Amino acid sequence: MKIMTITRRAILFTLAIIIVAMPGSRAAIATPLLPAGAAAQPNIAINAYFATSKTQHGRTVQGVVALDIPSGYHINSNRPIAKYLIATSVKLDPRDGVRVGSVRYPRALLRNFSFSDQKLSVFEGRVLMRFSVTIPANFPNGKLELKGKVKYQSCSDKECYAPTTRDVSLWIDVVG
Repeated sequence: MKIMTITRRAILFTLAIIIVAMPGSRAAIATPLLPAGAAAQPNIAINAYFATSKTQHGRTVQGVVALDIPSGYHINSNRPIAKYLIATSVKLDPRDGVRVGSVRYPRALLRNFSFSDQKLSVFEGRVLMRFSVTIPANFPNGKLELKGKVKYQSCSDKECYAPTTRDVSLWIDVVG
């Protein structure tokens, strides 16, 4: 079954990373670990921004993390159908009393792929993940930086790439 081949590849890939990362390991990596003949991962653009450039103390402002996935590729949704698939996630790190609401993911697409017997829950094209941020009333005037991480696994119709985690930052001016 093709799905078993993908699972075996994922397990072998994970084991290879663990062995290389082990203290005292003599293994060396000169190039990224990809299956022989595999192309590099697609260039997925990630941008994060607030709905406005300024906000006041005690107010709530909307934020967005946007992913632009090239044509011919997809990423797993935040709720993949199979347990072994890597879910897309946005984790934000609020500081200084700032509160971040839960991330609202878009509706996933159900697609058939050559490597699976069942439809998979994926995101394609432009993906907007929204959330709200509440600034505390006692927050000092100045710039607020909100940092976070976006985790996803990109795939084509023929192969999946190693999961990727990328940093994001959002800035907003807090005024009185």
